[in-house]
Amino acid sequence: MLKGMNKKKKILLVYPETPVTYWSYKYVFRFTREKATTPPLGLLTVAAMLPEEEFEVKLVDMNISNLSDRMIEWADMVFLSAMLVQKDSFSAVAKRCKQLGTSVVAGGPYASSFYTEIENVDHFVLDEAEITLPLFLEDYKRGKVKHIYKADGEKPDIKTSPLPRFDLLNMKRYNSMAIQFSRGCPYDCEFCDIIEMFGRRMRTKSEEQIIREMEELYSLGWRGPIFFVDDNFIGHRRRTKKLLRRVLKWQREKKYPFSLFTEASVDLADDEELLELFRQCGFTMVFVGIETPSEESLLNAGKKQNLKNDLLESISKIQSKGIEVTAGFIVGFDSDTPDIFQRQIDFIKESSIPVAMVGLLTALPNTRLYRRLQQEGRILSGSTGNNTHELTLTFKPIMPMHVIIDGYKHIISHIYSPRVYFNRCLTLFKKINFIKRVTSMNIEINQLVSLLKSLFIQTFSWYGHHYLAYVLKTIFTSIRAFPDAIRLAVVGHHFFKITREIIAVDDFKTRTFKLISAYSKRMSDAYESINLGKNLEQLYKIKNNFIKSMQKKYYKIDEDFRHLVDEHLESLQRHLNRGYSRLLNLHTKQYG
Repeated sequence: MLKGMNKKKKILLVYPETPVTYWSYKYVFRFTREKATTPPLGLLTVAAMLPEEEFEVKLVDMNISNLSDRMIEWADMVFLSAMLVQKDSFSAVAKRCKQLGTSVVAGGPYASSFYTEIENVDHFVLDEAEITLPLFLEDYKRGKVKHIYKADGEKPDIKTSPLPRFDLLNMKRYNSMAIQFSRGCPYDCEFCDIIEMFGRRMRTKSEEQIIREMEELYSLGWRGPIFFVDDNFIGHRRRTKKLLRRVLKWQREKKYPFSLFTEASVDLADDEELLELFRQCGFTMVFVGIETPSEESLLNAGKKQNLKNDLLESISKIQSKGIEVTAGFIVGFDSDTPDIFQRQIDFIKESSIPVAMVGLLTALPNTRLYRRLQQEGRILSGSTGNNTHELTLTFKPIMPMHVIIDGYKHIISHIYSPRVYFNRCLTLFKKINFIKRVTSMNIEINQLVSLLKSLFIQTFSWYGHHYLAYVLKTIFTSIRAFPDAIRLAVVGHHFFKITREIIAVDDFKTRTFKLISAYSKRMSDAYESINLGKNLEQLYKIKNNFIKSMQKKYYKIDEDFRHLVDEHLESLQRHLNRGYSRLLNLHTKQYG
C-alpha cells in the first residue's frame, strides 16, 4: 500500500538490461571505457517531472551498473521503463521488487503495449508521461491511486516537456548523449509501431528547449556524440530547418563540442538546403530505413517515400556531404521472392553501408501489419522485440519459412564476414568527403584507448590478417578516414562476434534435432533386432558420444548465448537417456 505525501518520497528509476543483440553493441565496449550506447532519456524526462521538494530521485541503468536489493529497499517506489526487447530483465526486476515489498510503477513502450500481460506491477502509467504521470501524482497525493493510467489517444504538446535530468547520469559510461526534438512520423509504413504510439502529426519541441538541453550537457562537461533520438528527425522539415539554424549558430559559438547523428527518412537526400544544414551542424551519421530493394515490397508495405528516387543515388548524395549512412533492412515481406537475399547483399555492397542492420519482418502488436495478419489467421506467436537473431518468424509467411531463415543466415554470414565488411568500409571512405566535415578531427583520449585496444585485440584475432590489410589500406589511401576506420573496425568486431554466435546457436539447434531423430531410428532398429542385448551396448556408446559431442559444442558457444540452447541440450539428454532406459527395461523384462 502506498503511503501519503507527508515526507519526501524516494523514487528509484530503473532501466532494465538490454540483451545482447546487433543493436546492443556490447562487444564494442570491450574496446572502450563506456558501458552503453545512450542513456534512458525517457526516465530522465520522468525524473524532471517529479517535483524536487516532494521526491528524492536516483537512477540505476542496469546496462552500466548492478541493481542491488539495498537500492530497491531504499525506495518507496521503483519506476520501470523498458522496450519490448528488455522484457525479461523488466520482469525479473518487477519480481524482485515484489519480493522485497517495494511498489512498482511501470511505463514506457513495453508496458504501454503489453500491460495486460505483465505481472508484479502495482501501477501502470502508460502512453506519454506528460499526460499520464501528473494524473498519477495527483492521485498519489490524495492516497487514491488507480492501477492503470492511460492517455486514451490524447497526445501532449511536447513544448511542455521539461529539461531531462542529465545530472543523474554517470556520463563517462555512455558512448553518446540523447536529445529528442520531435515525436511522430508523417509516413504510414505497415510494419511500424511508431505512428501507433506517437501519431502521424509531428509534434516538436521549441528551438529554445533544444538549445537549453545542449547547454545543459555542455555545462555538465559532455563533449562528444549526441543522438537526436527522433524516429524521423525530418518529419516536419520547416521546423527542423528552423532548429538546425539555431543549432548551427550554437555549434559555431562553442567550436563544435558535439558531433551529431540521428534517424531520418531517405528523402533527406531530396532537400539540398536541409542536407547542407545537416553537414554544417556537424551531423556525421544518419540512420535510414531502406528495408528492401524490392519496389513491390516497399509499395505493399506503404513505404512510398523510398520509391520517389533511386535509393542508391540518394544514399550516395548523403555520403557525399561527409555523412555516413547506416540503414535497416528487412526480409520476409509477402512479395519477397527467393532472389531477395542476393538482392539485399548486392544492394548493401553497392551502397557502401557498413552498418547494415538486417532483420526478419516482425509483426509488432498495434500495427497495421499485425492486424492484417491476424485477420488472415497468420499470426503464430508474440514478438520478443528481437528480429535479428531469434531465427523464427512470428507469422506464417508466403515464402516457405525455412527458405527465409536460410536466406537470412546467408545474408548476415556474407555481409558480416570480415573481408566483405572491411571492403565496404574502404569503399565508403572513397565516397565520403571528409573535407566537408566541420567537426573536430582531433583524436580524443577515448579514441586513443580504442585505437590501442583495437590494434592489440583485432590484430591477433581470428580475422587479424583481414584487419591489418584494412588498416594499412586506410593509412595509404584514406588517411583522413583513419578515426572512422578504427571506429568501424571495432563495430565490425561486434558484428562478427554476434553473427558467428547466431549461426552457432542455430546450427546447435539443428544438430540436436538431427541427433534425436538419428537415435530414435537406431532404437527402432534395435527393438526389431533379434540381438537386442548387443545393440544395447552400441546404443549406450552412441548415446554418450552424442551427448559429449553436443556438450563440447555447447561450451564453444559464448556464455551470452548459451541460454538460447539450454533447452535443446536438455531435450537431447532427456530423449536419449529415456529412450535407452526404455529399451534396457524391455531387455531386462525379457531376459532377466
